Amino acid sequence: MRELRKKEHVENYLRSMYEGDTLLSDVFLPNNSLPELNFDELDISMEFLGKKIDCPIMINAMTGGSEFTKSINNDLARLARQFNIPMAVGSQTIALCEDNSCIESFSVVRDIIGEEGVVISNLSASASLEDCQRAVELLNSDAIQLHLNPGQEMVMREGDRDFRGILDNIKKINENIDKPLIVKEVGLGMSKEVVTKLENIGVKYIDISGAGGTNFIEIENLRNADTDLSELFEWGVPTALSIIEARKVSSQLNIIGSGGIRSSLDIVKAVVLGADIVGIAGELMSYLQHGGYETAEAYLEDTVYKIKVIMMLLGKANIKELKETKYKVKGTLKELLEG
Repeated sequence: MRELRKKEHVENYLRSMYEGDTLLSDVFLPNNSLPELNFDELDISMEFLGKKIDCPIMINAMTGGSEFTKSINNDLARLARQFNIPMAVGSQTIALCEDNSCIESFSVVRDIIGEEGVVISNLSASASLEDCQRAVELLNSDAIQLHLNPGQEMVMREGDRDFRGILDNIKKINENIDKPLIVKEVGLGMSKEVVTKLENIGVKYIDISGAGGTNFIEIENLRNADTDLSELFEWGVPTALSIIEARKVSSQLNIIGSGGIRSSLDIVKAVVLGADIVGIAGELMSYLQHGGYETAEAYLEDTVYKIKVIMMLLGKANIKELKETKYKVKGTLKELLEG
């Protein structure tokens, strides 16, 4: 069942029509007419999970668990290796609970990226400590994402309905696993209150996965012919708001800004708002599925180049300086922050 569901998720993502709003367009960045920089000397490299990467982009969790998704992970891993950026796999539950033939659709990622690259495991936040340890061992991963997805589960006919004890479970895993733990939403964004609860139990890595990108309520709604939940498609905390609110909780948190990230300007704005690194998923999947590997490769090359162009126009020589950029907000984002 999980194998079929993962295939349906990819197919339904490509069929999805609802366009959310990350509110990143409400962020204004100032032009610098005197940057006093040499473009060829701009440095967008950084350290993430103890390894150097070439730019502040990570390929976020998407899929795995079948021959169909193995092919996708194969191409994503090739891109991660080529651009020296981290990659997170989709939920590994299927590899731990069902046919062992599913394992290769995940392990291919480490095989391709190699030990020098950053690979991140993924399980539900309700997973056991033992399963988390197995998921990490399977990929020799550098960290593990635990995903929070009550919105998605509530729309799934076969989804979970009991979410008691999740915070205590995350705390137990965080205190007993020997790899960094990332807590991740799946597209509805995290509120300041949720980020505060996670920070209070010692979580140091947060992936806010804001509303405005991949919409799992719509994706699951397409699988459910019995109930129309389209009125909930707009639910969630927009990406821009979620990043700002998460950063207010603590300057020490490692924040992954994701959710509807499509362009180099989105990436730069996410970093300026407080993200340490920016996750891309749906946009990259679209390029890969509609145009093939070369099209996805060209998209990333173009994105990396334009990040540097925007940094030049801001007068910022590296990622540390980029994070210090002064910005202004307008429109709906301003109203939400002031309200």
